[in-house]
Amino acid sequence: MPSLPVALLFGVYLGILTGIIPALVAWVLGFLFKYLTGVTLPGFGVVVLGVALAGVNGGLLALADPSITGSANAPSVVVALLIIMMMVLYAHSKGDQLGASAPRKLSLRKLGERTLSLDLIESVGSNEVRVRVTGEVADIEGYPPLPEDLREEITGGEWTFPADLDLPELETRLAERLTNEYELGDASVSIDERGRATVAAAPPFSGLSKRIESGKRAVSVDALVPTGLARGDVATVVTADTQVRGTVLSARSARSDGTTPPSTAPDTGPDGTVENTEDPDPVRAPTTMGGDGQVTIAVGRTDAEALLRSDRGTIIVEARGTRREYALISLLRRAGKRFRRVTVRAGGELEGETLGAAGLDARFGAVVLAARDGSGWQFDPPGTWELEPGTELYAVGTRDGLDELGEAIA
Repeated sequence: MPSLPVALLFGVYLGILTGIIPALVAWVLGFLFKYLTGVTLPGFGVVVLGVALAGVNGGLLALADPSITGSANAPSVVVALLIIMMMVLYAHSKGDQLGASAPRKLSLRKLGERTLSLDLIESVGSNEVRVRVTGEVADIEGYPPLPEDLREEITGGEWTFPADLDLPELETRLAERLTNEYELGDASVSIDERGRATVAAAPPFSGLSKRIESGKRAVSVDALVPTGLARGDVATVVTADTQVRGTVLSARSARSDGTTPPSTAPDTGPDGTVENTEDPDPVRAPTTMGGDGQVTIAVGRTDAEALLRSDRGTIIVEARGTRREYALISLLRRAGKRFRRVTVRAGGELEGETLGAAGLDARFGAVVLAARDGSGWQFDPPGTWELEPGTELYAVGTRDGLDELGEAIA
């Protein structure tokens, strides 16, 4: 009779060798049952079936059979049974998980998509994912090296994006975020399935000139600066000779004695703006604290000449109003709706039909908000609008419905 350690090792070997086929069957059953019915197959039934497929007489009852538990090779048999059960349960769990995440309608395009790991999405949240930079931020060949303080700030950053984006779209959005937030000259991003980003960046190669639109001029005006003025605000500068409307590029202000209040301990931004840290819920953009200061504004060439002739002006900030479109988008997203732009391709299922005859709402649960052909975009297109190759549609609906619509049109 072999010693107990040898019997246990033999049981592990026997369990792995015998449990391969039952584990494969459990994986297939778990996947197909979840994929076709949406219901998880009971694990106990899968274990009973797996043990039976392993050729164990009596199935689970063999653990209570005196002829087996009292035999000379009882340790090996019991260990083999336990190994088989664990393999079957694990394979069934993975098959069930794959059946829940697999798309109901496969296509070559979907098979080729790079997406985030399902475990990462579930751990962060069903509606968003967080992307972190791993390793050191590299330099881009042909550009000057990135400053060390900016490199450390990017490395320690964290960004949140919608969970339904594929990896190429995530990489594009993160590159845009980095370029805009840090005013980088260029950025290259690569993200793996675990949400880890590898970044290469170029330092800002221009400051104020990068923020001026083509055909505009930047003019600085001494004025009484309103509290809360930020870059990107639309303001009107009124002088003794003219009245000019433009976009704020930077602003700087201080108290009448030229100092800032010590209680606020404000930080000065890269463009000279002062960020108020006293507010418990500050806005993202650096804002002025109000007072006598200077505003740099982007205006046309003719308006720039008029402002340069004036020593001082009055700043009037225009109200942007309530962005009701953002509120509408938030309500639709909370209701499980998504937005997507799709393009009609030649040979598609809906090519040549009209919107009314296609019945997109009834077939796919999608509503077309706008359509574009050679003449441009049209909001709320009529039912007589023809779906010719090259026509672009902006639709809202459920994620599955938009996927089916995209495949039918493409």
